[in-house]
Amino acid sequence: MTDPIDAKIDSLGDWRGALLTRIRMLIRQADADVIEEIKWRKPTNPLGVLAWSHGGILCTGESYKDKVKLTFMKGGALPDPHGLFNASLDGVRRAIDLKESDALNEAALTSLIRAAVALNLAQKRS
Repeated sequence: MTDPIDAKIDSLGDWRGALLTRIRMLIRQADADVIEEIKWRKPTNPLGVLAWSHGGILCTGESYKDKVKLTFMKGGALPDPHGLFNASLDGVRRAIDLKESDALNEAALTSLIRAAVALNLAQKRS
């Protein structure tokens, strides 16, 4: 049986799939206890949305025609010294839109994932 996350990524068949594969690897390296799942399946998006969780949702990964979007549910509360967040900047959530020509700052993304895990776990304790 094919992993539904692999199926979602493989369905893209282009640079977006390759980028999501790299992002997935970085998230798993940043947090060995991360839970990967597919959420919000619907008729218009039967393969759903990629989601990574630990103590709550950390971020989601969505693909659009011209970008990959990583949305951090509590991004507004996370430090972003490298300025990764470049979309959805007005609410609690923050997002990183990556286009084909954009470079991925892997160290900064890893730090952001670890900060999101720490925030989720701290909020669960309080």
